[in-house]
Amino acid sequence: MIVAIFGTSIETEFSEDLNHLFLLLKKKKLKVFMYAPFYDFVKSNCKIQPELDGLFTSGEDLPDRVKLLFSIGGDGTFLKSVLTLRNKSIPVVGINLGRLGFLSDISKEDADQAIDLILNKKYEIEKRSVLQVQGHNGLFGDFNYALNEITVTKLDTSAMINIHTYLDDNYLNTYWADGLIVSTPTGSTAYSLSVGGPILTPDSHNFIISPIAPHNLTVRPIVVPDEYTIKLKVEGRGSQFLASLDSRSKAIDFPGELYIHMADFNVKTLKLDGHSFFSTLRNKLMWGVDRRN
Repeated sequence: MIVAIFGTSIETEFSEDLNHLFLLLKKKKLKVFMYAPFYDFVKSNCKIQPELDGLFTSGEDLPDRVKLLFSIGGDGTFLKSVLTLRNKSIPVVGINLGRLGFLSDISKEDADQAIDLILNKKYEIEKRSVLQVQGHNGLFGDFNYALNEITVTKLDTSAMINIHTYLDDNYLNTYWADGLIVSTPTGSTAYSLSVGGPILTPDSHNFIISPIAPHNLTVRPIVVPDEYTIKLKVEGRGSQFLASLDSRSKAIDFPGELYIHMADFNVKTLKLDGHSFFSTLRNKLMWGVDRRN
């Protein structure tokens, strides 16, 4: 089996764990390709010299026979791995060397067991929806996709912005707020959750529209079918607002328009036996810690 390793950087305290992973992959006789910038970082900072079958800088560099990609780090690293693969259909497995991971839900302590489950094909492939945003002047270039969310926020003034929101041609609301988040089900446990948005299961076919600090307290997050195209017309007193697509951001002049719809491809992740979305929720959010449960 051929696998790929992606990362950006790790704390040096995790060097031993990473080296253990490389030794484990070698023991299992897996062929390994590694993200070139991560290889350079590991070699320089972690004093690890992994035995590899090749390096890559984008999904186009990977052989067609690559069966999966290990993302080493937290959820931020996982999202960057999706950008690196682009829309190449390789399932991603997140091994968590970060602090809190919903996407990178395999702890370093469970890595051995996870690889055994993978080799024994004890997993399901889970498809996660991706949103696409379009705007003027080729916003976000040739990869205008997000696994988590698109966010618009105020930029250069303390004044709120006005976000006129439409579902297809149907007017929904004008949000007077610090910003607005349009999230996928995967992103429901990210930024949207922090502003009071609901949690959706990964197989839900919905968007979540969540205001950030709205002027009207009765304005609440809303869940809508992902078959809609969401149009945002953004106005404000300043000169620009900020549009963020997962970890990438662009400043846009007022007034600005964004069109958000579902992409025509999915991101594949692995759901290992015994690692359900609900067990991840209980673990990461510490549900059941209350002695009464």
